[in-house]
Amino acid sequence: MDLMAQWHIRQMIAQLTSIIALLLLLMACAEPGGGSGSRLDAIRRRGELQCGISGKIPGFSFLRTDGRYTGLDVDICRALAAAFIGSAEAVSLRQLTAAERFTALQTGEIDILSRNTTANLSRDATGGNGLSFAPVVFHDGQGLLVKRGSGIRQLEDLQGRSICVGSGTTTEQNLNDVLQSRGIVYKPVKYQDVNQVLAGYQRGRCAAITSDRSQLAAAKSALPDKDEHIILNEVMSKEPLAPATVGGEQHLADATRWVIHALIAAEEMGITQGTIEKKLEEAKQDVRQTRLRRFLGVEGGLGKKLGLPDNFVVQAILATGNYGEIYERNLGAGSNVQIPRGPNHIYRNGGLLIAPPFS
Repeated sequence: MDLMAQWHIRQMIAQLTSIIALLLLLMACAEPGGGSGSRLDAIRRRGELQCGISGKIPGFSFLRTDGRYTGLDVDICRALAAAFIGSAEAVSLRQLTAAERFTALQTGEIDILSRNTTANLSRDATGGNGLSFAPVVFHDGQGLLVKRGSGIRQLEDLQGRSICVGSGTTTEQNLNDVLQSRGIVYKPVKYQDVNQVLAGYQRGRCAAITSDRSQLAAAKSALPDKDEHIILNEVMSKEPLAPATVGGEQHLADATRWVIHALIAAEEMGITQGTIEKKLEEAKQDVRQTRLRRFLGVEGGLGKKLGLPDNFVVQAILATGNYGEIYERNLGAGSNVQIPRGPNHIYRNGGLLIAPPFS
């Protein structure tokens, strides 16, 4: 090989090296959760969190007559907005059907999905929906609502009957899996929207309605003759309901995860919406309370590690209270829905909720 050919080869290698370095730099900047290209940074610059909800399930997300949304899923959105941006009102709530929710998240129409969504492998995996799930905010299970006088008391009584179900949901799949395994032949009557499912049941299109038991309790509470309907004791599935972000957005996923952990940890520590400011002052005055000081952002810099202000926990609790307060307000004995906490208690009270250490 002559000298001129060698020189050309060296030039080509140098150019390729420069191009590769540039591509790597661009990829690093565009990497979800890294640099100015992260979704979390975009939310903070925008000054508004775009949150997808159902908007049609009392206790979880429901539009009141005064035009304000309420519910556990809505309060999760508001706690996140407060932690990310500093205001619980810095949130745009968008109603989504079950069929719309994942597309809206993947296309960037919303930042976070807080819509009674079951976390499972197919939705979490890269080869599936590619979502990143936050901690479970409501442990649920699928059930059936029937008329008290229907004679239906167990699944076998549904042989040859019609069942109203939401189309394209894990509910539809679970129903088929369980009834098929027991040799129960039934006719599914499918609807896109939870209100359509309930309307079909009320019009007599089906003998039963199936959904998460929490949704059935909410649906029953809205019926004019609610005492004439019962939820069967049989639970057909596990339904861990959790907020979700699009997969790969590591900074946003981490921040979402730890805000929800903070709501649970605050209940574990006995910190409420009414006591948070007193606890913050106590932490500032007493350097010995290192655990409390880290949790409330007085020391440790935990917020910065998430790309959030160090007082993100304080902001979230000021906005909505701890998890127990959120639950009691929307689903507790004083609410219209009234679902016993059961597995949704913190671990010390026999439930499944537990927060990792803030350290």
